[in-house]
Amino acid sequence: MALLSKKDAALLTDPLTDNNPITVQVLGICSALAITAELKASIVMAISVMAVLGVGNVVISLLRNIIPSKIRIIVQLVIVAALVIIVDLILKAFSYELSKTLSVFVGLIITNCIIMGRFEAFALGNGPWKSFLDGLGNSAGYGIILIIVGFFRELLGSGTLLGFKVLGDPIEKTGLYAFGYENNGFMLLSPMALIVVGIIIWVQRSKNKTLIEEN
Repeated sequence: MALLSKKDAALLTDPLTDNNPITVQVLGICSALAITAELKASIVMAISVMAVLGVGNVVISLLRNIIPSKIRIIVQLVIVAALVIIVDLILKAFSYELSKTLSVFVGLIITNCIIMGRFEAFALGNGPWKSFLDGLGNSAGYGIILIIVGFFRELLGSGTLLGFKVLGDPIEKTGLYAFGYENNGFMLLSPMALIVVGIIIWVQRSKNKTLIEEN
């Protein structure tokens, strides 16, 4: 017997491609533009959102039958705020410099449209297991875009990946810099993040014509 049914597997795989939160649903764009100048920050933000959305979806699902309809949004905000505070404290304890780099954007996970959207659209109407898979799938779809954008922005903008020089030393003119290569400083600006996301959307939709027809 398979570990996951076909419908359960779709909860994990669909957000990675055909129903990606950023490229298809156009949610969570702010953090995709703001913190992807460094690959490390992109990875940590992706993991943070995965932890908050995965656990949050389960909690909302467990409480869905006892949450009064009139205050469900307030309850959702309280739950996600508590989870974000925990994530922020963990970051400050184990990676203080990175937590300063992410600064307010960790706190803004509270109002991330992806998280509130999955709480409202899925967790309130499904069981804990399906809600957990939905949380993992959507946060992974969000995270993979952040990582792709962060990879190219840091590589082309700074010549590094995770802080390591991979294209050579621009001062000593080694590696690609010996052939006249120069870092593209524009890649470190937020508008270039939007352009990279746009290119990803173009590639995705050129491979899947149904996305164009649906829109």
